[in-house]
Amino acid sequence: MKDTDIKRLLYAHLFCIFSIILSVFIPSFFLENFSILETHLTWLCICSGFVTAVNLVLYLVVKPNASSKRSSLSHKVTRLLKCCIYFLMSCFSFHVIFVLYGAPLIELVLETFSFAVLLSTFTTIPCLCLLGPNLKAWLRVFSRNGVTSIWENSLQITTISSFVGAWLGAFPIPLDWERPWQVWPISCTLGATFGYVAGLVISPLWIYWNRKQLTYKNS
Repeated sequence: MKDTDIKRLLYAHLFCIFSIILSVFIPSFFLENFSILETHLTWLCICSGFVTAVNLVLYLVVKPNASSKRSSLSHKVTRLLKCCIYFLMSCFSFHVIFVLYGAPLIELVLETFSFAVLLSTFTTIPCLCLLGPNLKAWLRVFSRNGVTSIWENSLQITTISSFVGAWLGAFPIPLDWERPWQVWPISCTLGATFGYVAGLVISPLWIYWNRKQLTYKNS
């Protein structure tokens, strides 16, 4: 494993973190009374857009899974359509899961779905960029000892940390603190965001710390 690969991973993650920071500060210059809490639904849409855009740009620039084979235009279009379908399926699946775990069924539907889009942005979009619409590859990466590169290792950590952050964010909601950030789904979205950022920071450091022990099948 080369240190340059870890540096590329670190720089890519810093750009992803920067995209979240931009989603907090840039809209305030164009939208009146913009804030994460007061206009949370707007922020969810903006953050999802920023993170998605950065992930796509990084995928095109860094090309962590570049293949020597040239694919036809029809293949690329089909792949793109499949990725869009997978993303939509992920959003609807998360929405259903949230409702099953206690989210309002009829009220705040748009907020719940926006949270599903945000969590899909943190988890499904990186998977699609790195692995494509390939369920076998997804199952391989998230199985024990299934990763074949530091990028897949990082994908494991950031995805799991996003889920854990969203789960931990649900704990304050039933408490009677009467804080504005306890309104559904603010604490969960903030938890998922902090979990995602934590994963982006932790994964390159963890990989660097354990670089001598890590071995990959294609190395």
